[in-house]
Amino acid sequence: MSEQYEPKSVKILLFGKWTYEGVVVSDPSLKKYISLRPVYLPHTGGRHEHRRFGKAEVPIVERLINKLMRKKKNTGKKHKAYNIVKRAFEIIHLKTGENPIQILVRAIEHSAPREETTRIMYGGIIYHVAVDVAPLRRVDLALRHIVEGARNCAFRSTKSIAECLADELIAAAAGDTRSYAVSRKEEIERIALSSR
Repeated sequence: MSEQYEPKSVKILLFGKWTYEGVVVSDPSLKKYISLRPVYLPHTGGRHEHRRFGKAEVPIVERLINKLMRKKKNTGKKHKAYNIVKRAFEIIHLKTGENPIQILVRAIEHSAPREETTRIMYGGIIYHVAVDVAPLRRVDLALRHIVEGARNCAFRSTKSIAECLADELIAAAAGDTRSYAVSRKEEIERIALSSR
């Protein structure tokens, strides 16, 4: 008469809304560095900090939240940054009807520079030489430029930072040059091409 209890497979949803299933990283070099491990709450509490390349295991949404916690007013206010990203994802879903996590991944792929310049010094003379960008740095630069573009858009504007972040992610995901992140990527690659 005793019935066996079978646990149901629980689907983990980001912010209680967005599923990680079906989210694809199409760029093979970035696949290892964009963590799509399902989490309820994107807050690892810095457990990755003391391990080399530990940053690559942090969920990509949390890395976006962490980038938003820069500059003056937002410094250290993770809950504020969390709410900004949550609202931005809701706006993205309303505008596109797609999964915002997939839009974020696509935006990173389209705004990650493949080549940049570095300074090399030979006997007091400085040369700028084109170099390939490491995949982890590509993700870092893409996230930095996406957040920078959103911050520039919201500065002295009637639009909120969440609306600006949503617009920036949508434009970057489409590969649109009106996106700050995509235009910065093209500028970096153009400078690298000229200094080959």
